[in-house]
Amino acid sequence: MVSTLDSESSDPSSNLVKSAEDKRVYRGLELANHMKVLLVSDPTTDKSAAALDVNVGYFSDPDHIPGLAHFCEHMLFLGTEKYPNENDYGKYLNEHGGSSNAATFPDHTMYYFDIVPEHLRNTLDRFAQFFIAPLFTETATDRELNAVNSEHEKNLSSDVWRLDQLEKHTCTPSHPYHKFGTGNKDTLQTIPKEKGISVRDELLKFHDTWYSSNIMALAVLGKESLDELEEMVVNLFSAVKNKNVEVPKWTEHPFTYDQLRTCAYVVPIKDIRNLNIVFPAPDLLEYYKSAPASYISHLVGHEGPGSLLSALKARGWSNSIIAGSRSAGRGLAFFGISCDLTEEGMFHINDIIALIFQYLNMLREHGPLKWIQDEQKDIFAMTFRFKDKESPRSYIAGHVHYLHDYPLEEVLSAHYLLTEWNPEMIDKLLKDFVPDKVRVGVIAKKYADEVDKKEPWYGTEYKLTNIPDSTLDLWKDCGKCDELRIPDKNEFIPTNFDLFSFDKELTEHPVIIQDTPLTRVWFKQDDKFLLPKASIMFDFVSPLAYLDPINCNLTHMFVQLFRDSLNEYVYAADLAGLKYDLISTKYGLILAIIGYNDKQYFLLDKIIEKLTNFKVDPKRFEIFKENYIRALKNFAAEQPYQHAVYYLSVLLTEHSWTKHELLAASEQITIERLEAFIPQMLSKMHVECLVYGNVNKKKALEVVNIVEHHLTSSVNMTPLLPRQLLLNRELQLEDGCNYLYNVENNIHKSSCVELYYQCGIQNTKNNMILELFAQIIQEPCFDNLRTKEQLGYIVFSGVRRSNGVQGLRVIIQSDKHPSMVDNRIEQFLRNMLEHLKDMSTEEFERHKEALAARRLEKPKQLGAQSNTYWLEITAQQYHFDRAEVEVAFLRTLSKEDIIKFYEEMLEKDSEQRRKIAVHVLSMAEGGAGTVIKEADVEQSPVDNIQDITVFKSSHGMYPLVQPYINISRKVNQAKL
Repeated sequence: MVSTLDSESSDPSSNLVKSAEDKRVYRGLELANHMKVLLVSDPTTDKSAAALDVNVGYFSDPDHIPGLAHFCEHMLFLGTEKYPNENDYGKYLNEHGGSSNAATFPDHTMYYFDIVPEHLRNTLDRFAQFFIAPLFTETATDRELNAVNSEHEKNLSSDVWRLDQLEKHTCTPSHPYHKFGTGNKDTLQTIPKEKGISVRDELLKFHDTWYSSNIMALAVLGKESLDELEEMVVNLFSAVKNKNVEVPKWTEHPFTYDQLRTCAYVVPIKDIRNLNIVFPAPDLLEYYKSAPASYISHLVGHEGPGSLLSALKARGWSNSIIAGSRSAGRGLAFFGISCDLTEEGMFHINDIIALIFQYLNMLREHGPLKWIQDEQKDIFAMTFRFKDKESPRSYIAGHVHYLHDYPLEEVLSAHYLLTEWNPEMIDKLLKDFVPDKVRVGVIAKKYADEVDKKEPWYGTEYKLTNIPDSTLDLWKDCGKCDELRIPDKNEFIPTNFDLFSFDKELTEHPVIIQDTPLTRVWFKQDDKFLLPKASIMFDFVSPLAYLDPINCNLTHMFVQLFRDSLNEYVYAADLAGLKYDLISTKYGLILAIIGYNDKQYFLLDKIIEKLTNFKVDPKRFEIFKENYIRALKNFAAEQPYQHAVYYLSVLLTEHSWTKHELLAASEQITIERLEAFIPQMLSKMHVECLVYGNVNKKKALEVVNIVEHHLTSSVNMTPLLPRQLLLNRELQLEDGCNYLYNVENNIHKSSCVELYYQCGIQNTKNNMILELFAQIIQEPCFDNLRTKEQLGYIVFSGVRRSNGVQGLRVIIQSDKHPSMVDNRIEQFLRNMLEHLKDMSTEEFERHKEALAARRLEKPKQLGAQSNTYWLEITAQQYHFDRAEVEVAFLRTLSKEDIIKFYEEMLEKDSEQRRKIAVHVLSMAEGGAGTVIKEADVEQSPVDNIQDITVFKSSHGMYPLVQPYINISRKVNQAKL
């Protein structure tokens, strides 16, 4: 028995509500075993996808085995009765252009994948077995414990994870919110063994108890018709047992009255300063049609004139604010307000909280205002109407849990359409956001000498105090603040959604429509997405931006201060779906404006006018300089794999200032230098531009004229010389080399290895041979080095491309010594030659088609397509039909081509092999550098890099990749 709800039903009242631009068709089902199902038929899709959500998470862990739900999630990937091989699922996905992941939450667990459409049925068959008959073999259980432990150790020095667990630790100990959801080796192996508990038996029991069809939701997207998808799902998922489980719900809040009115002082790993205040809140899911918490968070988190943030910035206490409701599990929620703290702000914590309560008082005094809700309602409805298409995997994974939360007909629209107005609930919430119900957290390094407690799982040091009654009374009687007010009406909400008529000379790819000494304009009118949106990109190229560490610092400061100064103005545009970004690069500045095109040119004019007439605010300068210096120092606390990637880039890129060099030059950043630098930088540059979307050629040229007008009228503008437009090059390693660069990490327990085998300059042939080899080894690399050998949670292999040069890289973050991991990677690569030779023609062809499917997958959003074009333009390669050309060549490759590539470029004794390794060695307590080193391993002779500058000075550089199309270089011109 299957009940259905169809988006094409003859009964209009039962239709699924979908976006007007959405051409897919939908059907909602409930299987005989009471599993909820959403089917999506999209004949145009180049990927199929599925997700299954089990409405139970780590809140349901048995008290004596923390982390069991998370461990169960890991184990389901490692073999089922029908498909017993541990890597069957991963191997099948890899060979057919697919990918997968899963996540465990407090109250639900989600699994998802994507795949080339022709193999949806077979993948669903493998996927369904997770929930029907998993094996949980003893050997896999013992090994996968290491992956869970490694995942936990990766998070040990993450302030996000540490603060989250501290909040859990300080709640009512008997409440499930108190639990440690990730688990580690102690909770999943050591302690259970001591108690005589079989974790495998507990896994089986957990799966048998909770993995019940009646609390599962499944979403599937495919090319097939709805009837075909339904037949597929019914046949494959009806076998999931219905155990008539009652979905757990927690109505008692984890923070009782005794745990409110407290302040926790917390010592972070990074040098960050934050103030978090939290109020207990009810579960507001049933009020989704009016979203009362969203109304409040929109106002409290507003960044326009009269906002709480504006008042904080004016006082020099804070630079950013976040406000909103978050679920803590079914039945309970929090409302939180968080802001960063400046050095001055650290002396005004009570004043900041008083200001927050003054803002809440102002909202209570005004009462709920329907025009604000109506404005939000219009923006959300507009967003839904012109909703960008997402990748199938993201789309399906993002919607599957909604099947539990909303009526089937509203699963697509519930997060967008506000159909009710509930001022009573807004009032009720605001009445609860009072000093007597607050919890405060202050996070800063300065409390290191004051803390007296340590959270058990992450070791976070903190002190928990009761807020004095006198302070609470001050907050209760804080009165009003005249500068705080309700936001202005949003003038950026678009009203014109018309599409431009197509130009007569509509082109397939971007073309140059203007080329002057100062500017080059690329233009492409959108004929694919047909939405009232456009993307405008500017690359302001200046050789001064990265000339030396001081200039690099000054460029960064310019961008940060500019963004800060414009924030109040552009915030309304951002809310209305018109976003801008300005970033600094090695080559200058990149400005991007993406969104609804109706008010786009108005925003651009304001941005460029401000950019070319920018004045430095001395007070903001000091705040942002201090922020920047802290950020440079905080790099030491990033993950070891991020350090490995960073140092390899420093070693191989022609020009690269290190964090240390930037930090050493940071004290030379002065207001006087910055004020002199900005006009100097803007006065000599080249502007490369891309205009793409709902725009015609005439409008595109008007866009560029706005920029040219401001640049030439506000600064004494001169164009660059052709040589000043050349890109950085990549260092060329010599044949037969074997370099090693060692760096220490003093914060994380994990070490890391990145091995890079340089394979030469990019071209169609080299690109496809390297990509196909990477495709072939991806799954075996993960299966052998992570699943079987359990070297670490983070195991990655793939292609590295930089400055037109490419190679194979393997990254492993591990608790093992880097020398040992390096050796295991080398051994794995040696085994790959045999793997290649033994591979059947059929399997080889599957890998080719899997790679072809990945490469030919079309961008789903206008912004993503714009980025694809922009990458070609900024790389000066202009290969706009790269995917089609390279895939055509890919299909001509033979297995012998790949074997030859391996023997020439990767085989250990090959004369052409060029290897460089970065070893990040943990010197933290318990890290590989502080324990007995692994047994000595056989190593080839290695050239240790002692000095980066000496190393780089002893090597030449590869030539730059020449443009794919015939495009003339800039010619020397006299001053404009």
